[in-house]
Amino acid sequence: MKRKIRSQSELGRIKRHYRIRKRMSGTKEVPRLIVHRSHNNIYAQFVDDMANHTILSLSTNDQVFKKEFGAKGGNVDAAKKAGAYIAKEAVKKGIQKIIFDRGGYLYHGRIKALADAAREAGLKF
Repeated sequence: MKRKIRSQSELGRIKRHYRIRKRMSGTKEVPRLIVHRSHNNIYAQFVDDMANHTILSLSTNDQVFKKEFGAKGGNVDAAKKAGAYIAKEAVKKGIQKIIFDRGGYLYHGRIKALADAAREAGLKF
């Protein structure tokens, strides 16, 4: 994977993500919920790794999200709203159980808020 690494912490996160990814894989019935965060936004998507297909995705930068919630994407409140919203959309598509991929990030702050909101909205992981 060739891409510009901006800092040592980003390189460490990518290494952690590869280590985590070796052991988990999503299917159509139990997709993988991938979370990525930047300074200003948070991104989440459900992936079927067997078919290499994205089932559902959401970003706090999307017009639909901004229109409905009107929140900035770089805080815990927006992560909670994003987690609840994507979980409701997943339940509509018949997804009940998922595998949570934190993307190499520590499980706290925005990542934890998104996961907890998704659990409260009906997803099991």
